[in-house]
Amino acid sequence: MNERRQIERRLADPRPLSVSALADLSLDALDHGLFEAITARITQAIAAGAKDARLYQILGLARRGVLDGRGAVAAFEHAVRLAPKDALVAHGLARSTWEAGIPATAFYDRALRLAPTDASMLVGRAAALVAEQRGNDAIAAMTSILEENPGWHEGHAAYARIHAASRMTGDGTATVRAALARYPGDPSLWRLLLSMLLDARRYVEATEMARAASSRLGEQQEWRRVEAIGLSEAGEAEAAQRLFDRLTLTNSAAGLIRPLRNLIRMGRFDEATAMAERAFPMQEEVILWPYRSLLWRLVEDDRWHWLEGNPRLVGVYDLGLSAQEIAALADMLRALHRRSGEFLDQSVRGGTQTDGNLLARAEPEIRQLRDVLLEAVSAHIAQLPPAVVGHPTLIDPRAPVRIAGAWSVRLSGAGFHVDHVHPQGWLSSAFYVALPNGTNQASQEGWLAFGECRDILPTLDGFRQVEPAAGRLVLFPSTMWHGTRPFPAGERMTVAFDIARP
Repeated sequence: MNERRQIERRLADPRPLSVSALADLSLDALDHGLFEAITARITQAIAAGAKDARLYQILGLARRGVLDGRGAVAAFEHAVRLAPKDALVAHGLARSTWEAGIPATAFYDRALRLAPTDASMLVGRAAALVAEQRGNDAIAAMTSILEENPGWHEGHAAYARIHAASRMTGDGTATVRAALARYPGDPSLWRLLLSMLLDARRYVEATEMARAASSRLGEQQEWRRVEAIGLSEAGEAEAAQRLFDRLTLTNSAAGLIRPLRNLIRMGRFDEATAMAERAFPMQEEVILWPYRSLLWRLVEDDRWHWLEGNPRLVGVYDLGLSAQEIAALADMLRALHRRSGEFLDQSVRGGTQTDGNLLARAEPEIRQLRDVLLEAVSAHIAQLPPAVVGHPTLIDPRAPVRIAGAWSVRLSGAGFHVDHVHPQGWLSSAFYVALPNGTNQASQEGWLAFGECRDILPTLDGFRQVEPAAGRLVLFPSTMWHGTRPFPAGERMTVAFDIARP
């Protein structure tokens, strides 16, 4: 915190700096999220006559930081004009253009001419092709690259994401399976395939492939762990527990989650509570809070009231957008969903989810929505109870307010969200844009339910339900279990975002 304050003071100091010194200071400020201060200082220097690609490049990164898509693109355009042969600057323009929702493939092509083998550019170009409804071209390009570079793990993972986002038929793990056929003794490829299968919730296949890895490479704890996870998530808790009992627990919070889930499934709540209450550094421990919440409610431990019982943690706000504004937003989002798919490791069932940070897009409907949402978030934070030592939500400080990610989900038919949490965020949200006509209040079709995790505790009822309404925003702790009840038919469309932990 002291370092952050020192950088803030230096940025606010009106005394002139050399371009190099200002660039170095601004790069340090980027690490601390001081995007507004960077923008003010660099804009001042540019107005005074500074013309340097680095300053425009850093300005573009600062505008990306506050989700100003058009501002980021404009800054990188200036940087490219001043440094036309700089591959990093060209990549910045391509990426910010894609994030703003503007066709970006041509910009990626230009950047790749400067750095033809840059992995992140190759992945970015594929995402840009999908955004332009050229999913077949993206798949073909990634397949060709991976045939030549079968050890490119990031590329295999990107292929799977693109395959899902493009709603392609076939198997999103095809490229890594092809690589394994060529190099069956490579444990890193086995590890990657197993991880992808778990992310895709293909638990029976994950179990089978973990056994195949043991046959090929020899019995190892990591293969047995995947087999146990696959059995547990596929509903074979007792068989999974026999394997978990033979494993050495990893000394990390993340390593406890799967065996913890299995203990809960088996009703061994005392053991599960002891495991969930193990202490870790705060940033690591955050993934355990949702399970502590479930277990404390199950055994009627008063600590649940300390954690989630205060009603001010959940806020329900009707934002006052007109019917015409909501209809225009819905039309814009539908156009995005026509070229979106279902992501592998997300909670959507029976619907589509947009790619990229939705609130960084440059469309006027999105820019208006972003402003209204952030205003509501600030009001919600202001009404939260005071800070509590050790609490995952009631923290101090509570600024700056930054959107960590944003997306839209469109559900149809009997679509719903499975119960889940957002451990990478501080606060999470649901903003309702479109809903089916004539939903049944008695059955709470499509309602947002808090405190349920039906996957491992199917009989535990939630502690609060919120009725959806077009133009309504719900804000809640990111560590709080939430999901939606299915509805029989119709369209349900939302915007969701996470606020980053300050």
